[in-house]
Amino acid sequence: MPEAFIYTSTPGRIVFGSGTLAKVAEEVERLGCARALILSTPFQKNDAEALAKDLGEMAAGTFTEAAMHTPVAVTEAALEVYTQTKADCVVALGGGSTIGLGKAIAWRNDAPQVVIATTYAGSEVTDILGQTENGQKTTVRDPKIRPETVIYDPDLTLGLPVAMSVASGLNAMAHAVEALYAPDANPVTSLMAVEGLRALKTALPRIVETPEDRDARTDALYGSWLCGTVLGAVAMSLHHKLCHTLGGGFDMPHAETHAILLPHTAAYNAAAASAELARATELFGGDLGGGLYDFARSIGAPLALADFGLKESDLARASDMAVQNPYKNPRDITRDGILDLLTRAHAGQRPITT
Repeated sequence: MPEAFIYTSTPGRIVFGSGTLAKVAEEVERLGCARALILSTPFQKNDAEALAKDLGEMAAGTFTEAAMHTPVAVTEAALEVYTQTKADCVVALGGGSTIGLGKAIAWRNDAPQVVIATTYAGSEVTDILGQTENGQKTTVRDPKIRPETVIYDPDLTLGLPVAMSVASGLNAMAHAVEALYAPDANPVTSLMAVEGLRALKTALPRIVETPEDRDARTDALYGSWLCGTVLGAVAMSLHHKLCHTLGGGFDMPHAETHAILLPHTAAYNAAAASAELARATELFGGDLGGGLYDFARSIGAPLALADFGLKESDLARASDMAVQNPYKNPRDITRDGILDLLTRAHAGQRPITT
């Protein structure tokens, strides 16, 4: 019998399946909108422009300068374009950087959002906005941040590079692991988290072996949706605090940082949240932190923070930053504990459950 809990269902429309990119215009109209500003990173500029061409008069224009960690200066530039083009909604085409920009715009002007997710970030179904200014990343939660409609078309992920697929998938898995030990976890979100982990655990090795495997890509998108959904329904803890610290304070890459830290944050909390993490631990061979590390290594995931520019001399300052205003966590967050965690993650060592 489950203990008493509170579960708030998150609103949002999910359009899932091969070929659903063709439904963008229909979804914009469904929101009562007629002039969409198409958002992307510079890398996906051609895709954004092609989508704008397909939408015709329904496209107000494009803004293709979305950047990692959602810099406030980029958001302000996009807002100017939004106003100049007389847009009445945004269509975010891409991964976490582009999705974050759309959410940042919506938080400021309540613009309706359609997201076309092309990675496994999972942020498209949350009400969480992380943005960076003056070398510091802060987060905001607000209902109007959550996109109204998300389109998941596996066809758009067939060309996603394997390295990016792996890092993005582990990023999504981090959401699910953290959701299991969140202070406001409940039976519904925990079921979704375990299913999301299962889907990605089976899909990612198949993607590594055969990147164009449409079934594997579909399973990975399904898993990332579940993992993102549970993140949007519960509070964040140690893992996301550390990722925000390293991303905002040291400009570390978002998905890769999540991927590297996941085994270490899971190991840090494994004993303190053994009951909550039991089903995930079983999925990874009885040792969650070590099992996640071995899984990540087996699919060629990044393992060491040092490989992405973080210096050993940065670890003490990062630990100091991480213990300021800490999120609720099953195990006490201490500077020595965080420094040990970051030291092992920096060197790419296998985590030790304590």
